Amino acid sequence: MGKPDFQALVDLHYEDLYRFAFSLARNPSDASDLTQHAFAVFAQKGDQIREAARAKSWLFTTLYREFLRQKNREQRSVPLDALPPEAVETAVEPEIEGESDKREVLALLASLDEEQRAILGLFYLKQNSYKEIAQILGIPMGTVMSRISRAKEALRKKMEASGVWEGIKTGADASHRQQKD
Repeated sequence: MGKPDFQALVDLHYEDLYRFAFSLARNPSDASDLTQHAFAVFAQKGDQIREAARAKSWLFTTLYREFLRQKNREQRSVPLDALPPEAVETAVEPEIEGESDKREVLALLASLDEEQRAILGLFYLKQNSYKEIAQILGIPMGTVMSRISRAKEALRKKMEASGVWEGIKTGADASHRQQKD
């Protein structure tokens, strides 16, 4: 594969980068800024990437590092009621049918620590492989696997404690039964 084309990369990865940025920043404006920053850095330094296949993980890594840099500079707090409805629909599994359940799951996801939000966002929302996540976060693949496991368990426990888990299980079971019939 040759050198990556800027516009093709924007078209291909913008939405996924934005969703990842939103899962980290929990604010549409900050998510846009992080996404734009990643592409701006790519515009300046993208010629260093020799293979287009490596551009995706490079963009995600750049975005994640910028988020960490900003987080270290200042601590941010975003009220959960400021979340746009489209963020709920893209960040929550389709088995969650009720709008209140979606908002509750998103709130629970947002209540996880930054490390857990990042790893779940990369795995579920962006559907990155373990290897890609390891490259983006700069950690070993085994660490990625254990962090995903711990983050899923933490989210499940929060969902069980809030009562959302039972509603999701019931809805998923009903959906599964309908598909079998």
